[in-house]
Amino acid sequence: MIIGIDLGTTNSLAAYFTPEGPRIIPNSFGENLTPSVVSVGGDGEVYVGKIARERQITNSEQTAAVFKRHMGSKKEYRLGGKTFVPEELSSFVIRKLKEDAEAFLGKKIDEAVISTPAYFNDMQRRATKTAGELAGLKVERIVNEPTAAAIAYGLHERPAEAKYLIFDLGGGTFDISILDYNDNVMEVRAVAGDNFLGGEDFTNALAAMFLYKNDLGGAELPPRERAILQKSAETAKKEFAVGKAVTMSYPYNGEMLNMTVNIDDFEKQCAFILNKLRAPVIRTLSDASLKLADIDTVVLVGGATKLPIIRNFVSRLFGRLPASHINPDEVVALGAAVYAAMKERNEIIRELVLTDVCPFTLGTSVSVPGAKGVYQSGVYCPIIERNTVIPASRVSRVYTLYDNQQTVRVDVLQGESRKARENLFLGELVIRVPQGPAGKEALDIRYTYNVNGILEVEVTTVSTGKTEKLIIEKNPGAMTEDEIRQSLENLQSLKIHPREKDEYRYLLEKGERLYQELLGSARYEISSLLISFEATLEKQDPEEIAEAAAELKSFFQMLEDEDY
Repeated sequence: MIIGIDLGTTNSLAAYFTPEGPRIIPNSFGENLTPSVVSVGGDGEVYVGKIARERQITNSEQTAAVFKRHMGSKKEYRLGGKTFVPEELSSFVIRKLKEDAEAFLGKKIDEAVISTPAYFNDMQRRATKTAGELAGLKVERIVNEPTAAAIAYGLHERPAEAKYLIFDLGGGTFDISILDYNDNVMEVRAVAGDNFLGGEDFTNALAAMFLYKNDLGGAELPPRERAILQKSAETAKKEFAVGKAVTMSYPYNGEMLNMTVNIDDFEKQCAFILNKLRAPVIRTLSDASLKLADIDTVVLVGGATKLPIIRNFVSRLFGRLPASHINPDEVVALGAAVYAAMKERNEIIRELVLTDVCPFTLGTSVSVPGAKGVYQSGVYCPIIERNTVIPASRVSRVYTLYDNQQTVRVDVLQGESRKARENLFLGELVIRVPQGPAGKEALDIRYTYNVNGILEVEVTTVSTGKTEKLIIEKNPGAMTEDEIRQSLENLQSLKIHPREKDEYRYLLEKGERLYQELLGSARYEISSLLISFEATLEKQDPEEIAEAAAELKSFFQMLEDEDY
């Protein structure tokens, strides 16, 4: 069975297809969203999701979040004395979703369709695929998040020809996609976005307001204190959904600091972020040769679009109310499940042709004639232009530059800058060529961009017919096959927290977090209840454990209801 996975910056979730349509798979807590957070305990045990999120405050230096933003890079996270790269941390989240799916569906899951932001580059897509494989899944299909959302909305079932703009603002990434539906063909016309723009930036803006208003603008907060502040800002941000003013509290040096802010002031603080949302919209419209008036429906996707200031911004920008009748947090996973059913050729799914586009221009660097016959090097030569319909294969011919040249270096670049050095380096091939006069030897460079948004490169020496394929040895982000094998061995040796004990571990971690956040008598009560609960767990009596867990949960709920 193939499931659909939305691997998110803030939260992740999985879905499967039923005769009644796609359904979200609940996790071990019976919830749809699993926080994309990983933590390592003192005993080397790995915690994922809700438990790990509690440890962001109590064990901030052993906990990682928002690592999706660094997929495909060599950024490292040091947790519990071990070093992890983003692919490995993401694999823990995917493995958790896989285990929850197997427990819920009662069958083994060995394959998944995973969604990625439309604006993810080649390295990030490869890294996502690798993360799935490290989690024990076959990943033959990657689907762009806006395309998955469009499928979930059932745009392909609408009889009329129409143009849709998908506004996808998640926790850490932003995508704009324009889709054209016509006669059972859903065509992506253009995409643009920002892989470092999302709901986390609005949380950071609120935290910055708090620091400024409490004269802490220059304070360097330690990781634990920063985590507490971020949690408080995230809670306050969400409260704007039900009120026009919120109060944010934060304990600092034994004193409880507060800030009340109204939505207008918050929107002013976020003006620079909102302005960053405009450029991708304008670019997609330009690339698709459309005007705002040509768009029939605007669809909101991603948890950050629940913010009133985002909905107001979109309504003002497009001059209409956007569609958001499917939960923005869940729509991508639902669409990925439909896509998975299409891959399985499920008879329930109506025949549909999907076309997507290459989000970036892909090319290589060349030398071109300049003034007085002097060649200028480092000029970008596009081979596949951005927003080319995929799968696509394009060839560009280049020639040797000087007499008796023995090798030609073909670098693979991604980006839009005229200067080759300003684009993203993906890898290179060094090709040996027969010696001869300048310009005699020609090479055909073929770029093939497949439906998963992954690039393959072939270079053929015309005179000999010899072809070499790209093996990205110097790619600064992608894991090599040896690294993947080694990572698999390392991950298998780790102790993963057992799923069936999630609820009890969560209560312990939540208690530790509340103890550190609170002062006074509440701390004594929490400590007493935790000691009692730990003793009950050691007895291993299911009924007694369940009773103690209910008491602990009730007490924590009372503390939260009192807005401690």
